[in-house]
Amino acid sequence: MCVAIPGTVIKLDGTKATVDFAGNIVNAEAGLVNVKVGDKVLVHAGCIIQTMDEKLANEMEELFNEIEGLTI
Repeated sequence: MCVAIPGTVIKLDGTKATVDFAGNIVNAEAGLVNVKVGDKVLVHAGCIIQTMDEKLANEMEELFNEIEGLTI
């Protein structure tokens, strides 16, 4: 299963974006969606697929943190 995860664009270089995922910094393709530095985005398979507002991004981050805390 693949999941898109939320992050924040911290740098742009053409269609390449540097995205911060709670301290994990990765490069992602930004050519599919119009983004700017500071935007909250969803990244899937190395591509930014959507921008989102701060409220939705925070809700998703809380959900991922909750899931991460579950034990099997």
